[in-house]
Amino acid sequence: MTVPNICLDARDLLLGHQARRGSGFSTACQDLNLQIRDEEFVVIVGPSGCGKTTFLEAVAGLVPVAGGALELAGRPITGPGPERSLVFQHASLYPWRTVLDNVLFGPQVQGRLNAQTRKRAEELLEIVGLAKVAKKYPHELSGGMRQRVNLARALATDPTLLLLDEPFGALDAQTRENLQDELLRIWQAESVKKTAMFVTHDVNEAVLLADRVLVFSPSPAHVALEVVIDVPRPRDAAWRRSAEFLAYGDKILSALHHEPAASEPNHDNSVSPAHDTSTDSTDTAGVGELRLGAATP
Repeated sequence: MTVPNICLDARDLLLGHQARRGSGFSTACQDLNLQIRDEEFVVIVGPSGCGKTTFLEAVAGLVPVAGGALELAGRPITGPGPERSLVFQHASLYPWRTVLDNVLFGPQVQGRLNAQTRKRAEELLEIVGLAKVAKKYPHELSGGMRQRVNLARALATDPTLLLLDEPFGALDAQTRENLQDELLRIWQAESVKKTAMFVTHDVNEAVLLADRVLVFSPSPAHVALEVVIDVPRPRDAAWRRSAEFLAYGDKILSALHHEPAASEPNHDNSVSPAHDTSTDSTDTAGVGELRLGAATP
């Protein structure tokens, strides 16, 4: 059996923000340890302000490492690099560039704009279902279509690691659900599949998308629980309504409301066979914006 290579490795990681005045330091992540394997889809959830986005930005090379180690393919992350692409919550497309030219922006900046990268950009637009609007401008597209352009643009640089910071958070429930399905379809495509790290507040979204869900503790963040979503892909709409799906969500929500003590295990890939809401009396205080997500019709 082949052991997958480690794409991202964080060991005893310390992250934070230096005060603009004085010597103060605000700790965001402390003693953070995790690994992400090649071609794995890992989703991070946690309370608002716990340090999820700070960690993602550190992986992108935008926040310096204050202590410990953060490595990509065995090399320390010291700044931004072409092997990582970041997909933001808002598409942030250039309004004066066509859809195709927006997708080609990354290769152009990297000095790799040629017939091959143009062909790849056109293939990506085909994969995300936007080949017919390649010559249109962002203002002519819906919000969901703009976010698919955003995803194609991130993939056009052929990154090793795809970073997604709540990319569907600003969309309505129906569009968000459709794009979750689209993201899984695109990510599983033979010519696309990448290692992905996805940050969300939506527990249902985490269960649907992830190979593993990492639950961050309140700030300063560390991994409070790891949940392996041991379900084959593709994951259809019927599974979203299953007792197994709900049980995974309950396990993650329980961890968000009650961080395991140091003596308790922080790895779990089991789920309860059924879900009984009549016994669910968990207090929701302090969870911030975490939510179960939109109900599937």
